[in-house]
Amino acid sequence: MTPLTTVSAAAEPLRLVALGDSLTAGLGLEAGDAYPAKLQAALAKLGIEVTIDNAGVSGDTTDGGLARLDWSVPDGTKAVLLELGANDMLRGIDPKLARANLAAMLERLKERKIPVLLMGMRAAPNLGADYQKAFDGIYPDLANQYGAELYPFFLDGVAGTPGLNQADGMHPTAAGVDAIITRLAPVVAEFVKKLR
Repeated sequence: MTPLTTVSAAAEPLRLVALGDSLTAGLGLEAGDAYPAKLQAALAKLGIEVTIDNAGVSGDTTDGGLARLDWSVPDGTKAVLLELGANDMLRGIDPKLARANLAAMLERLKERKIPVLLMGMRAAPNLGADYQKAFDGIYPDLANQYGAELYPFFLDGVAGTPGLNQADGMHPTAAGVDAIITRLAPVVAEFVKKLR
């Protein structure tokens, strides 16, 4: 007979870490409106119990994310939702550097046997066609190279849409986050099922 104190490991929520910049941190929003909190709630409605730690730091580049990777992703983390690169692009940083930093993060997480869902980002058209091509290609290339899952564009359906962005035109409103979650939650649900 099983003791009452024994809890099935399958019943415990999986611990995920959302590692990112202000888009993850929820700049300009209440904590409960940041995407990790809303994603956790959306998954719960689908019967998927996870705990998503918000490891978003506003202003972070891929370089910053790499520097804090080890302490931002503690032991016991079952998967990482990796959303970085927008600030590299906004600062016009060479896409080769962003690629190298993201590759190093994926390499380190692979060594730790922590699966990754890589959130793609896209370059603004005003940076020119060459920059756009080099930057936009980073995410599918690295997902393929490291066997990571890919969500092609984190701001899909929100970027450039009036009413879904704050006054700066770059950060989603609470309604914008809802629009992201509508598209993202089913993808993360499938990702989490594979983790089980």
